[in-house]
Amino acid sequence: MYEQLLNLDPVKINFSKAGMDMINIVLAFVMYGVALGIKPSLFKEVFKKPKSAILGAICQMVLLPALTFLLVIILNDRITPMVAMGMILVAACPGGNISNFMSSLSKANIELSVTLTALSTSLAPLTTPGNFALWGGLYVRYLNKQAAGALQPLEIPISEVMITVFILLGIPLILGLLTNKYLPKVSEKLKKPMQVFSILFFILMVVLAFGNNLQLFLQYIWYIFFIVLIHNGLALAIGYGTGTVFRIPREDRRTITIETGIQNSGLGLVLLFNPKIFPPDLMNGGMLFITAWWGIWHIISGLAVSALFNYSTKRRLARAQKVNV
Repeated sequence: MYEQLLNLDPVKINFSKAGMDMINIVLAFVMYGVALGIKPSLFKEVFKKPKSAILGAICQMVLLPALTFLLVIILNDRITPMVAMGMILVAACPGGNISNFMSSLSKANIELSVTLTALSTSLAPLTTPGNFALWGGLYVRYLNKQAAGALQPLEIPISEVMITVFILLGIPLILGLLTNKYLPKVSEKLKKPMQVFSILFFILMVVLAFGNNLQLFLQYIWYIFFIVLIHNGLALAIGYGTGTVFRIPREDRRTITIETGIQNSGLGLVLLFNPKIFPPDLMNGGMLFITAWWGIWHIISGLAVSALFNYSTKRRLARAQKVNV
């Protein structure tokens, strides 16, 4: 398996400057749509009952990157360094905006979902480059000791990552908040269409990125599939397990599960395609494939988990009705 995954690293997926500019604009537009669902009043609830929000933030911004680092160490003999770095990059990204939609399907705490999305998105200019530099740096140093020469040290310019994340997330977030405050009717009409658009956008971006490498993608999908399956399963388990241990309300536990399991992989791809962050001569095909498939798979797993939670609610209500009768 290790040898097969090594074949992914030399894959070169190049976008023209015009193509990259278009992707950046559309992703910023998607982030603007996320901000339309954020109201300052939501943060007041965090201070009134902060336990669930604090646990959710810890799961997403601390536990997921940390346990991802442990996972790549455990899988070290079965995955390549670039695949491992791709997993760490995904874990460092903020929550995906479709998590709010998934929470509504799950009969979860939607207010908490929006709050956690707002927190992770707002802090992403710091947490995304910070977590990637911390855990990615540790992994590179670990590899240098265990397999000298297997991986060239990655020098990620943190300032460039922070600038990119701020442009793609910070500015749209501010504009979305302003729209929500001064044009509430417009904001309300745009929210749901933007959720659908965000899913279609990511799928389109993956298709454009891998269209010329479809045969290679299909050839190695099974190796990538199981790695992402385990990684995404870990993310979902972190959220559900933490909520269960700390005995937070069922709806809050569902929200934290989904928020931890849905990551903004689109941002990860944009960072990977930025030549100022990842030099063109860096063979990072493994990172690209992991990040792209993660974004597709978490939609599938998120819908499955949402359906399971929804079914559980219906069964509980049905039992309650029988008891009352």
